[in-house]
Amino acid sequence: MDNTLLAKKLRKYFVMGSQNCNHDPVVTLKLAAKAGITAFQFREKGIGSLTGVHKLELGKKLREICWECGVLFIVNDDIDLVEPLEADGIHVGQEDLSVQEIRELMPDKIIGLSVSNTDELNQSPIEIINYLGAGPIFGTKTKADAKEPVGVKWISTIRRHYPKIPLVGIGGIDITNAYQVIDAGADGVAVISAIAHAPNIASAVKKL
Repeated sequence: MDNTLLAKKLRKYFVMGSQNCNHDPVVTLKLAAKAGITAFQFREKGIGSLTGVHKLELGKKLREICWECGVLFIVNDDIDLVEPLEADGIHVGQEDLSVQEIRELMPDKIIGLSVSNTDELNQSPIEIINYLGAGPIFGTKTKADAKEPVGVKWISTIRRHYPKIPLVGIGGIDITNAYQVIDAGADGVAVISAIAHAPNIASAVKKL
């Protein structure tokens, strides 16, 4: 997938696991997919999350929905799930398995990498990844280990250094501030609670 197409597919990027949902995660994703999300990241991680065969079974159900709706399906940092779920790719953080190792194992998969400061950006092998996740842009309570918010200027900084790489903002983004992230130069916004906890999922997706 070339950068132009990938950038479009990352425009409305929903990140979710069962631990993030007020309702059935399958129903939640169906509603979000039908409303127009363009990418989905399966992030079954943290307190209350599923493990083992239950995690795999949920992943397969969510993968089916993405197939049916033409939504990009990304796995969050669990490389052992990529092949069983036939994922389009994987997203990792700075402390996860290195992107060099992932690229050797999976030469044709999409790889996304989180970067939150200049040091991380400079030390990352940008040439072998497919997109960057920048953040946390705003303060977030969804991730217990979230770093300090970096603001939309971080989006502008990355865009200035890497004008062509697909770029997604994440962290504390909702329907009231998503436009700031796009205006700063991001191709898309990645959200969790803005969709998972929305009273009206379809409306939330459309407003992002």
